[in-house]
Amino acid sequence: MKIAFVLGTRPEGIKLAPILNKLKDNPDFATLVINTGQHADLLDEVLQTFAIEPDYNLKLMKPNQSAELVVHEAIPVISAILRKEKPDLVFVVGDTATTFTGAFIAFHERIPVVHVEAGLRTDNPYSPFPEEMYRQLVTRLATFHLAPTEQNKENLIKECIDVRHISVVGNPVIDALFYIHHNVPPAVTEISQYVKSNKKLILLTTHRRENFHHLTQIHDAILEITDHHKEVEVIFPVHPNPNVRNQISKSMREHESIHIIDPLDYASFTYLLKHAYLVVTDSGGIQEEAPAFNVPVIIVRDSTERTEGVEAGTLILAGTDKQIIKGTIENLLTDTSFHQHTAEAVNPYGDGQTSERIVEWLKQYLSRHQS
Repeated sequence: MKIAFVLGTRPEGIKLAPILNKLKDNPDFATLVINTGQHADLLDEVLQTFAIEPDYNLKLMKPNQSAELVVHEAIPVISAILRKEKPDLVFVVGDTATTFTGAFIAFHERIPVVHVEAGLRTDNPYSPFPEEMYRQLVTRLATFHLAPTEQNKENLIKECIDVRHISVVGNPVIDALFYIHHNVPPAVTEISQYVKSNKKLILLTTHRRENFHHLTQIHDAILEITDHHKEVEVIFPVHPNPNVRNQISKSMREHESIHIIDPLDYASFTYLLKHAYLVVTDSGGIQEEAPAFNVPVIIVRDSTERTEGVEAGTLILAGTDKQIIKGTIENLLTDTSFHQHTAEAVNPYGDGQTSERIVEWLKQYLSRHQS
């Protein structure tokens, strides 16, 4: 059985890599990796780390590219590849322009689509934008839905997805995180300067386009925290998107305790994540990754599609108001029992065995279609 994996961003590479590596030595499955190049350098580093060589690299990344441009340019190329290769299944993951495009084309080619990380919802089409709508569109295009949690499964059932086509498997990002932590050494000489025994490390990431007009509020909260808490050190890896960098340059002033750095390789980022006291982020994946290391997460967005983490207590949805963000950080810094309670809450997103469950699902699928 031939399986095509369509990916293009760093998070997609991280989540699909454990599945691809589990399939490498299985003679029943041939894998085909199609890389749109939506996040060129960031994804290349991840694929190299996991020793994955794409069969096709479309190199679609351009300066200031828009999501719709990725879709526009990828459609004819991926369509030609699928017609030539004729895979039996197409795997996509998450909620990006690449995800939607892969599912859209496979549907037109009448190839069953398997959606990894299915069923996440905020039910607000503009938060996060455009990811929420990509998720919902891919659900309509997909044949099979591999959901991280029972809540994701329930979301899909409410949308009339056939329960027989939904499997709860966890999220493979946890598999990737544990693999990196145990097998790939970080560039410690470059980042160990930020990990100090007498400091509480806050890892900050902000890059969502719908958050651009909130960045001043978010960053002012961080600046005021570092002004009043000398024990705090902030590490801020900045997304390479020039639009993001321009916005950040307007909203974040220099501060001796805030280190604005270039994007880190995944092993180094994992090292910092493990040593962080808390995370402040508008990212999606970090909401799943940090709890695996018992690190509390403050979400600086108006909504989250990962509601299980909020309910479990691993995530705190603070929104984008400066005073609320500042107060939430203050509570975690000063209330030891609150920090401990948040850090020790059970991570609902997986146990590191998701890729094995997905391979087992594929074996059962193959068995049904051979008989």
